[in-house]
Amino acid sequence: MRLTVLGCAGSFPGPESACSAYLVEAEGFRLLIDFGSGSLSALQRYSDMRAVDAILLTHLHCDHMLDACTYVVVRRYDPAGPLPPLPVYAPLGAAERIAAAYSAEGEPVDDVYTFYGLQPGTFPIGPLTVTVDQVNHPVETYGVRIEHEGRVLAYSSDTAPCEALLRLAAGADLFLCEASYMDGVDNPPDLHLTGGEAGEAATKADVARLLLTHLVPAWASEASIVDAAGAAYAGPVEVVRPGARYDL
Repeated sequence: MRLTVLGCAGSFPGPESACSAYLVEAEGFRLLIDFGSGSLSALQRYSDMRAVDAILLTHLHCDHMLDACTYVVVRRYDPAGPLPPLPVYAPLGAAERIAAAYSAEGEPVDDVYTFYGLQPGTFPIGPLTVTVDQVNHPVETYGVRIEHEGRVLAYSSDTAPCEALLRLAAGADLFLCEASYMDGVDNPPDLHLTGGEAGEAATKADVARLLLTHLVPAWASEASIVDAAGAAYAGPVEVVRPGARYDL
């Protein structure tokens, strides 16, 4: 199983990265997890943009799904002919959200995507075993656990501290975890994690490696977030970058 970071900026595209988008590959199958603002550009840089086999959208905030709207053009109007409908696993309402963002008339996109509503549980996507559970964010949002041949990748999506996050991350080889805010300041409740909270979650879940993502450079010091995470978690800590690849 391979993870490629396409975009990792939090809340809005940063000066060096698109918003959240992560490509997970196994046995030739490509699952795109989130498709945030600007990430279609990165998908073309690191993969064949037509070769995605499925998409999982953890929630319907723009920084995690907006380029699924732009991607309609790629699949509908390819000069060689329309591409087959792509499975999209997402919270209920994703079809309407994407259609509304793509066209002011709310033009349906069911020729491009086949939608499957997420709910807590475990199910296969290609060769991957995927578990999702609802985490602590203002809109319906799912954290993700992906297993393949005994290896585990966990992804927090956007969340404040919660028990579901710890269950999803338990014993993971890689824990891709958001860390949007700095510790020691008055952050909004039930919205995002700080670096220290990401580190605490990694320790409680006993993960092997912590990958920090969804940082917001305009709002928070990366060094402070990394220091806070490292103070709470004794294992390896790394801030992900666009184009970074991790093999499990």
